[in-house]
Amino acid sequence: MENIDWKNLPFGYFKTDYNVRCYYRNGKWGELEACSSEYISIHMAATALHYGQEAFEGMKAYRGKDGKVRLFRWVDNARRFQDSANGIMMAPVPEELFFAAIEKAVRMNARFIPPYGMGASLYIRPLLIGSGPQVGVRPATEYLFMVFVTPVGPYFKEGFNPVNVELVHDYDRAAPQGTGHIKVGGNYAASLVPASRAAAEGYSSVLFLDAKEKKYIDEAGPANFFGIKNNTYVTPKSHTILPSITNKSIETIATDIGLKVERRPVPLDELETFEEVGACGTAAIISPIGKIVDRETKKVYQYGEQSGPISTKIYQTLRGIQEGEVKDIHDWTTVIEGI
Repeated sequence: MENIDWKNLPFGYFKTDYNVRCYYRNGKWGELEACSSEYISIHMAATALHYGQEAFEGMKAYRGKDGKVRLFRWVDNARRFQDSANGIMMAPVPEELFFAAIEKAVRMNARFIPPYGMGASLYIRPLLIGSGPQVGVRPATEYLFMVFVTPVGPYFKEGFNPVNVELVHDYDRAAPQGTGHIKVGGNYAASLVPASRAAAEGYSSVLFLDAKEKKYIDEAGPANFFGIKNNTYVTPKSHTILPSITNKSIETIATDIGLKVERRPVPLDELETFEEVGACGTAAIISPIGKIVDRETKKVYQYGEQSGPISTKIYQTLRGIQEGEVKDIHDWTTVIEGI
């Protein structure tokens, strides 16, 4: 076994032993295949390379305090994966095949699941691409579904500590009637330039506005945005925002602990009224935001250098459920037995 420094793992790719693959050909899915190669052979005219037929998911497996390995809300990921496939005319992956591939990939790479208490987890990446060739703009007739895993640390190097975010007006993450609501590669490609610019200017992430009017908060880079005020959890509602499974879970936890929940358009000028703000998603879970700087107007929204008490409670509760320390009253977790 490699000498892995579990406590200092970055959020990045780390080679593991196996990945799992399955092909869709002649109108049906084939058998799962285990593979030790990190590479795939793909036709040069594959639709994934030319017309963006590509979708993915992000999930995690956690080693709990009790030693058990848990998946978190995998059914929601499977259904969102199907929505993404349907959104760009790919063959959707059945739920049972999705789970079988994930379970197989986790079991075959069990030695890479970080121990409990290290602040790390096993990241799971289901991927679906158009592998069949087309030269005209048409969907492929063949698809490749695969799952690979990699141990990861916190998405933001700050961990569960406030990050600084740059709000931008001159880039859009997704079009109003486009693909913002599904998890496809093009949405992330569109964010690379402003995200890289923000990083060069000293920020951890980007906060986008709505593409149509530039009046409302959209996505926080690779995650959903939320704000807390007056004992209320507020998160944007828009067709351009990816429906985050983490955010859905936080809304439920917020209700459980006595907060009111509002999913609605969030005007830009409402930023100055929040007591706590943050970004949430599978990769980060919750990342509190300490400061937002509007790149165009230079206005600064300051929220403090410490994580807010409500964000902290929600984070600890959600992480506790994922790791088996807090009772899972909503049946969100699935134990993978015997590893």
